[in-house]
Amino acid sequence: MDIILEVKDLHVSFDTYAGEVKAVRGVDLYLRKGETLAIVGESGSGKSVTAKSIMQLIPNPPGRIVKGEVVFEGKDLVKSREKEMQTVRGSEISMVFQDPMTSLNPTMTVGKQIVEGLVKHQRVRKSEAKKRAIELLNLVGIPNPEIRINQYPHQFSGGMRQRVVIAVALACNPKVLIADEPTTALDVTIQAQILDLMRDLQEQMDTAIIIITHDLGVVANIAHRVAVMYGGIIIETGTVDEIFYQPKHPYTWGLLASMPKLHTKKGELLAIAGTPPDLVAPPLGCPFTPRCPYAMEVCVSHMPDYTKSSRTQFAACWLQDERAPKVGPPREATGGSNL
Repeated sequence: MDIILEVKDLHVSFDTYAGEVKAVRGVDLYLRKGETLAIVGESGSGKSVTAKSIMQLIPNPPGRIVKGEVVFEGKDLVKSREKEMQTVRGSEISMVFQDPMTSLNPTMTVGKQIVEGLVKHQRVRKSEAKKRAIELLNLVGIPNPEIRINQYPHQFSGGMRQRVVIAVALACNPKVLIADEPTTALDVTIQAQILDLMRDLQEQMDTAIIIITHDLGVVANIAHRVAVMYGGIIIETGTVDEIFYQPKHPYTWGLLASMPKLHTKKGELLAIAGTPPDLVAPPLGCPFTPRCPYAMEVCVSHMPDYTKSSRTQFAACWLQDERAPKVGPPREATGGSNL
């Protein structure tokens, strides 16, 4: 499959009263046509900032892209002017945010919100756009779309609102869909329905998807590849099977071990001790060092390079160095005990 989107050495900072927050520090990612890439990690790891940087939605001030490239179909979006980006957003790359109530305009019918994008980007007549809007609402599973197209967001349930947001995002047949925590505010049953919907739509429309989440259960259900973020950097990347069954980084082990399991008893849920690093003064070495039970002296002073364990799996961890002690993941951190 061809690469449609590539992020190269991306650095994003925010100027605050406390100082410069280096939220993203040298991120490299790629996305192939028709695949789903999951970016996972704790809150504050830089996932959403990376996603918004792709869309050039970082508010300046206080945020700014310090350096790096976001190459979409051969063009660096970082160098694009706002007017150029307005033609890319929605028509080429769309985004689904985690709270559908803040994504939808409460004063406009859902139909008008879909029609608006079609008229602007596809330059079709309003009658054609309305017909397409009904088709989209039907596609995302909204019952009686001919009636509901004239209703307002508050007349829809949370799950239905998220379906509407997805319909808005897909209206112009984008080549890339970025979904930022799309199921966070939904109960588990509706979460499963939304994930099934996204998977079905991807197969029908061949859209490449980047899904931002902290929920590894979501990853197992929808993703092809996974990038694990911590402290503003990608600390491990690989296929879903590699991340779940052969994880290499202790942080990934911690995330997997903290997943609820069917046999988990009350009070047994594991957690990663400590807190994420202060990115006003990011550490010189591996950012996970203060929380890592396997940390060595070199971890404090030097950030490790990526070690390649397969054609698709890379991890930035000194434990992968041939000189390091041989340490494997605990039983709780392998896919066999989680799935």
